[in-house]
Formats: sequence, structure tokens, C-alpha cells
Amino acid sequence: MGVLMSRRQTVERVQKVSLAVSAFKDGLREQPSTRRRGEAGTSRRATLEQEVQEGEEEAAAGPSQPEESSASAKAAWERLRDGRGVEPEEFDRANRFTPPAFIRPKRELHDDEPPDISLEQREQIVNDEMCEICEVWTAESLFPCRICPRVYHDGCLRRMGYLQKDSAVEVTETAHTETGWSCYYCDNLNLLLTEEEMYSLMETLKNCKIIPETCLTLDDFLHYKHLVHKQQFEKPMAEAQEEQAALQFNALDPDKKGHIEWQDFLSHESIQLLQKLRPQNALLRLLTPKERERARAAFLALDQDNDGFIGEGECRQARHTWFRKHQKEMLSCNVSISHVGPISEGSPASSRNGKSPEKILPATKQEEPRTVDWPGFLRENVAYILAARPNSAALHLQPPA
Repeated sequence: MGVLMSRRQTVERVQKVSLAVSAFKDGLREQPSTRRRGEAGTSRRATLEQEVQEGEEEAAAGPSQPEESSASAKAAWERLRDGRGVEPEEFDRANRFTPPAFIRPKRELHDDEPPDISLEQREQIVNDEMCEICEVWTAESLFPCRICPRVYHDGCLRRMGYLQKDSAVEVTETAHTETGWSCYYCDNLNLLLTEEEMYSLMETLKNCKIIPETCLTLDDFLHYKHLVHKQQFEKPMAEAQEEQAALQFNALDPDKKGHIEWQDFLSHESIQLLQKLRPQNALLRLLTPKERERARAAFLALDQDNDGFIGEGECRQARHTWFRKHQKEMLSCNVSISHVGPISEGSPASSRNGKSPEKILPATKQEEPRTVDWPGFLRENVAYILAARPNSAALHLQPPA
């Protein structure tokens, strides 16, 4: 394992330096510079090309690990383990670069302690100045992530295979708006899981005969939910729980294709596992400054009398609206609080199979309204804030009615 990580780091360095050379060459071709800058660029380019050559020679000379002949299913399980990354042996030295395997986070001793997130003290949001991939700043536009401070060149995203034809237009249109765009780190909720948590999820998927990187129909999804429930509680799933699972399937299939994509299913299961294994304080520590600012703005907008409390209904409203996904037709709308907004009544996620969307208690049975303070607001909504990270239109965590 040590050899693998060492070679992986070498590959990552080669990738970044190679992309820096490509970005520098593109800049020289598109923007003629003065003699002095041209001479400096030539010297810098020669240095970078030399480092690329040395890095490739080092990677090629490194010891190779024997690979067992495996079927495509085994390769899929390995990609799942690495967070959709690839092994160094799959590194492509052509013009297109392949992403390295991701390194999963580790739990810290203080993660379960309440974090200090003040309502009054606003946080200054500052994006990085250099591209996360090539570590080079150029005059061309950099695409910022709406979750983290990373920024990217569109050319670098294409070389890494993260920007395809369909997504290129979406990134261009949304990256500089309040809707925003999530980078490939933040788009993948599975990367929030530790090695131990990922192992637990993989064991559950294997026991339920789920094949990675395949789509799931409604029958597949319900069968999986039944098996998981029976393994956990040793009793069949109730009818109401099955109905809730069907609603979750509809939320994960916003285009009504009759199946849910693998990555949407994986994100849903990842956020479900985080809710199950980690306390809310640990989930709060996963929020980025941008997410905390959006939540802070949401709470302040609801706290009309500035007493530090909002009603329980308003807290539920935030869960059902601001922290839910934007639909494709709503991307042009202005959003002042978050990238998420209210779902149209005709959307699949808002359907209730003909049933009333909200169950309202009779007037005689209404209890005294509960108030929610700022820490409580964060705790009750943190899972929905995290679930709203992916760019997919799917709703990865369906709030209860």
C-alpha cells in the first residue's frame, strides 16, 4: 500500500505539472507577450517540461504491483473504494489526463463536540486565486465551486474528463451565478465517508447484491430497502416506510426515466449512512464557510423580529424549500439564500402519488408552536444542506412530510 500511495503522489505531481505546461503554452499562443516575459516564459516552460520528463521517468521506473485478472465488476468495486478514482497503472500520458484516486477523510477526536458557529459573526468568503488542477493563474475566466474555495479552468476540467459536452454549457451558465456549480470533490457525497464507513457501505451493497455503476429501477430500489431494513431491525418494512422509499425513488428520478443513476443512488446512500453513524455535531463540522453563510442568511431572513428564534414551521419550510434541488427549468431564477429553491408543484419530487402533499393537524389537535434557535436550525437542516451539494437535479434526501 505504501508503494501504491507513493506512486499515486508521483502521478498527481506529473499531472499538475503537465497541465501547467499545457496552460502556459495555450497562453503563449493566445496572448503575445513582451520580449522579457517571452524569455522568462521560455525558461519556465523548459523547467516544467524537464520536471514532467523526470516525473514520468520516475513513475515508469517505480516497482509495479502484480494485478490479478479480474472481471469488470471487481474493477467497479475498486473504483467505488477509491471514490471513483483510478489507480496509477491507469494513468494516461496522452493529452487527456485521468484523475488520481481520492484520499478519504479521517475522523478526529473533537469531531463530536459542538462547533462554534456564530449567528452574528459573518464569514468572509474568499476563493482561491489559482486553478486547483494546474496551479496556474491565467487571464481567462476561472470557474469557482459554490461549496469550497477551489477554482478551475474549463480547459483543465476537460483534460481531466470532468467537463463533457452536456455539462460544459451548464457549468458556463451557472458557475458565476447564485445557483452555482459544485466541483468534482463536492459533487461526490461519497467522498465524505471515511475508509471504515465506506467499508460498511460496500458490505451492505454486496450483501444486497447491488452491482456498482448500474442503474436501479423502482423494484430494485424497494427490494434493496426491504433487505437493509430487515438486516437492521430483523422485521419487515412497514407499508408507510415502503411508501416513503417510493417517494425517495421519485425524488432521485426527477426526469421520470423509470430508473435512478448509480451516482445519485450512491450519494443518497452516503448521506443516509452519515446520518446513521455520525452525530449532528460531526455533520456540522463538514459544512464549508459558503454553506454556513447561506444557512446564516436563511435564518436571518426568517427571524423577522431579530430575537434569535424562528417558528418550527419556518424551520420545516427551509428544509422543504431552500435546501432542496433546483429543477432544470428553474436555473435562471434568482436565488438569494442558497443554490437550492422551492420545487415546482409538478415536479416528481413534489408528487405524493395523488395524496395530499402535507398532513395538517386539525385545529383542535394543534399543539403549541415550538420555536427553534440558530444552533437548532443548523442541527435540523445540516443533512439537507450537505445533500444539496451534487449538481444532479435529483433530490438526494427527501424531507419527511
